[in-house]
Amino acid sequence: MELRGKQKRFLRAMGVTMNPILTIGKEGVTEGVIAQADGALRARELIKGRVLQTAPDEPEAIAAEVAGRTDAALVQVVGRNFLLFRRNPEEPKIELPD
Repeated sequence: MELRGKQKRFLRAMGVTMNPILTIGKEGVTEGVIAQADGALRARELIKGRVLQTAPDEPEAIAAEVAGRTDAALVQVVGRNFLLFRRNPEEPKIELPD
């Protein structure tokens, strides 16, 4: 899924007040992390994740891997935090601007 600039700004504004619900530590991106991210994206559409200092890779690489494996759009990576978005086809919750 490719997001345009206006849509990314809209989602970033929503993500400012969110707390990270996905934490990636020394094990890196495991099947459990992917399952948790997939379930959270299905329920919420927009999630925030955090990459701990002990993670084996850089936050950008980890966020891109999680986004790729969950078919989500990587909205933003700031420091060790990242935002992912994936529309729920059955019950959309977030209406993106055109």
